[in-house]
This record gives sequence, C-alpha cells and structure tokens, in this order.
Amino acid sequence: MTAVTSQCCAPIAREPLSETDAAELAVMLKAVADSVRLRLLSMIGSHAGGEACVCDLTDAFDLTAPTISHHLKVLRTAGLIDGERRGTWVYYRIIPEAVNKLGALFAPLTQPASSKPVELELTPV
Repeated sequence: MTAVTSQCCAPIAREPLSETDAAELAVMLKAVADSVRLRLLSMIGSHAGGEACVCDLTDAFDLTAPTISHHLKVLRTAGLIDGERRGTWVYYRIIPEAVNKLGALFAPLTQPASSKPVELELTPV
C-alpha cells in the first residue's frame, strides 16, 4: 500500500521553519528584496532560452557594469542563479529549485493553519 501525502498549506503556515531553513531562505529573500536584483532575476528567467548574457542585462539599468556585477554576485551567492563564462561574456540562468523553494514558501497560502485564537502570555520586563 502506498501512502499519499497531501499538503494543505504553504510551509510557512504548516509548521515552524527550522533554524537552518530559515537562515537559508533569509539569504534568498534578502537577495531578491532589492529592486535591481529582482529585475535581474526576472530578466534572466524570462530571457529566450532561459539564460541571459551579462551584455543583455547591463543596458536595462542606469548603473555601472561593476554595480550590475555586484548584484549578480549577490544573486549567485544566494544560490538563485548560476553563470557560465563563454569567451569574454558570462551567461546567467536561474536555478529552478531555489526559485521554486522561495515561491513555495508562501503559496498556496489560502488560510491560516489554525482558526483557533492563539493565547500569548506576556511577562513584564
């Protein structure tokens, strides 16, 4: 007999995140919390063929090439993109597992995990 597991809600509402998962997700969330990096991620992901040359990305911004490189490095360090040097250019692509992990964190969040009121005990400091 095979057990089928059904997940009713997003991980953030299903159970508390572990310290490790929270730290890993925080790095990714910090990386995409910047509008330039969020646009870069979107541009890379939506580019024809699923990858974009850095030369295709720089003209979309009123920023210097070193600044764009910094933002790409932050996205790469967070594990959201990967790059491959081809000649003098670097081609970037999204790492689907990482981006899916971010998306799955909140979706589908249709209702709170519990409809019961939560009781908190406040202690004076």
